[in-house]
Amino acid sequence: MRRAVLGLATAVVLASSAGAQVWRSDQGDGSYVNPPLNADYPDPDIIRVGENFYFASTTFANVPGLTLLTSKDLVNWDILSHLVPKLDDLPLYDLAKGGAYRKGIYAPSLRYRDGVFYVAVTPVDQNTRIYSARDPKGPWTHVELNKEAFDPALFFDDDGSAYLASAVGSDGTITLHMLDRDATRIESSKVIYFNKGAEGSKILKRKGFYYLFNSIPNRLGLTVSRARSLFGPWETRNQIDDTTGGHQGALVDLPNGDYYGFVMLDAGSIGRVTNISPIFWQDDWPVWGTPEAPGRVPARAVKPIQGQPFGEPPSYDDFSGATLGRQWQWNHNPVDRRWSLSERPGYLRLHATTASDLWTARNTLVQKAQGPRARGTVKLDLAGIRPGDVCGFGTFGKYSAQLAVVGGKDGRNSLTMRLVESTNEGPKTDVRAAAVPIRARTLWLRADTDFGKDIGSVGYSLDGKVWRDIGGTFPLEFAWQTGTFQGEQLALSCYNPTMGGGYLDIDRFTLSPLAP
Repeated sequence: MRRAVLGLATAVVLASSAGAQVWRSDQGDGSYVNPPLNADYPDPDIIRVGENFYFASTTFANVPGLTLLTSKDLVNWDILSHLVPKLDDLPLYDLAKGGAYRKGIYAPSLRYRDGVFYVAVTPVDQNTRIYSARDPKGPWTHVELNKEAFDPALFFDDDGSAYLASAVGSDGTITLHMLDRDATRIESSKVIYFNKGAEGSKILKRKGFYYLFNSIPNRLGLTVSRARSLFGPWETRNQIDDTTGGHQGALVDLPNGDYYGFVMLDAGSIGRVTNISPIFWQDDWPVWGTPEAPGRVPARAVKPIQGQPFGEPPSYDDFSGATLGRQWQWNHNPVDRRWSLSERPGYLRLHATTASDLWTARNTLVQKAQGPRARGTVKLDLAGIRPGDVCGFGTFGKYSAQLAVVGGKDGRNSLTMRLVESTNEGPKTDVRAAAVPIRARTLWLRADTDFGKDIGSVGYSLDGKVWRDIGGTFPLEFAWQTGTFQGEQLALSCYNPTMGGGYLDIDRFTLSPLAP
């Protein structure tokens, strides 16, 4: 098991008004521990514009898609926006024919030129798109190119010329596409290099050298190639791998002219986290780490920029706002008429969608689970539950632990715990607890995730104080051929196998640290 110590360093935890922080990278003494975000933020691309850093990440079929985060110091991040309000052009994104789990938005490339932010991305089975906006908060618009460039790397040269590099890991061929100046079309293409197994390209330029970073997934390694021209000749050196810090990333420049590394690490069931690292230069080659400890990402280091306050993406939500918190995403495109924040102010109302099971249900609302150990808790009002409804809370991923209230034909509710495993043959359901009678109108549910042990559990309470476990423990696992290709998520859901149904009112969601 690739359980990286870097991803599980102990962090300071401080109390907050909405519970407590599960993970704190910023140690409050001028240092940080990796990862800055102990959650699944894969395929990172990070740039700096002025004093602000921006971080784009893969979101697959989740909606809104293509998350953009911002930071002042590379350590304390918050979600700024999502570029894609809805996935389009494929019925799979509406969960038709099994849906688009493990498809959708992959490996975005983020760049800035002349007051405009650009993101190149190639949705699975679609042509490459280039999104642009003058304000990173949006709105974003996009153009679709006439080719499908796998894991595209957008690059603007010093004269403003636009390029898009793409490496296909199956054969390692790296192609450079020349774009028009407005980055709206590919004008020509040329193979510029071969790097066996290469994917996830990123290009930067420093002191007359072009640097081409590539992930080598078959050995979870990172290479860097350099040349005086984008067309080569290139020379390549190995950088780091998942035993020393990560395997997909590049460098970002700091305001003082130095550089810092960012790299994705497979960290077990939490998913793929992004580490950051000091780097130094030897003969114009980047070396990860420090001269005292070269060739590895440090578990703890001095913050690259001092003096910035602690920050993190939100997790708590009392659903009192006019919009969902920016931490939430739907499992696919939602059915908008089947959810509301206004029908009952102060509550999220999920109307039951029509589905046979959790895996095919639309309007499952998710947010990222956080490491190393956490408890997600929801307070529910069951007054709207109707016969046949299956509504509740749990985990979502390779293994989905579904703790749900089931509406009975006699109007009486019961609680069930079902463990759904995503397999190559389809979802398989293990009913761990079939029918626990629930008479109360108000119910609390919890989901515990321990990413150090790769174990989860769920429970319920009638008063928010005394808890009862149900269904036993279950495994947590990251998978790319099954599941969602993401680390475990926490999920609210409500569906009914027949037409009609009622609704579930969610009062609040809280995420808190879980004791070892």
